[in-house]
Amino acid sequence: MENQENPLLDQLDQIARGVAETFAPFCEVVLHDLTDPDHAIVAIYNNLSQRQVGDPATELGLNRIADKDFPQVLAAYANQFRDGRRVKSTSIGIRDAGGDYVAALCINVNMTLFDNLRSAFDEFCRTGPHQAPIESLNPASAAALRAAIERFAAQRAKTPRSLDPSERKLLIRELEEAGFLDVRRAIETVSAQLGVSRSTVYEDRRAADNA
Repeated sequence: MENQENPLLDQLDQIARGVAETFAPFCEVVLHDLTDPDHAIVAIYNNLSQRQVGDPATELGLNRIADKDFPQVLAAYANQFRDGRRVKSTSIGIRDAGGDYVAALCINVNMTLFDNLRSAFDEFCRTGPHQAPIESLNPASAAALRAAIERFAAQRAKTPRSLDPSERKLLIRELEEAGFLDVRRAIETVSAQLGVSRSTVYEDRRAADNA
C-alpha cells in the first residue's frame, strides 16, 4: 500500500510489512485507518483471518475511536480466528497531535503450531503406561475437540496437518466413538485443524463407519 495523502499510514504500512515478513507464516499483521471505521482495514499481511482490505473496524477499534483514554497498547491478549484457531493478539493504537486515535497496528499470532509442539513435548515427557486412545465423557466444546486432535497427532510425533490418510481415518473413527463429532460445527473444526476440505472429512467419516 502506498498512501501519498497520508504519510503516517504509509510509514505504518512499512512497519506492518516488516513485522509480517519477519514472523511469517505464523503472524498476521493488520493496519487499520480509524478515521474511516466502515472501511478501516487498509493493509493486511499473512492473511490468516480471511478478512479483506476495506473491511470495517473491529469492536476493539470502535471502542478505541470512542474513548481517548482507551489503552494505547493491548499486548498478548487471547483471541481466536473465525474457525476457532487460538490466537495471541497485540493491538497498538496510533494518536494524532491532538491525542485522538487515527490508526491501529494489530498483530495476530496463530498459536496452532505452538500448541501442537507443546502437545508433542508433553507426550514425549510423559512416563508410565501408554495413554489410552481418545476418550471424553463430555466433549462439550470445539476447544476439547481441537485438543483431542492435537493429542492424537502428538502421540505419533506429528502435527494434525501432517497425518497421512490412514491416520486421518483412524482419528475420525476415534473422534466419532468418543462423541466429539456431535460437537456443534465439528466437521468444520476438524477440517480446519487437519487442513483438508469438509468433503474429505465426510468421506473419512463414511469410510470409518464402514470399516
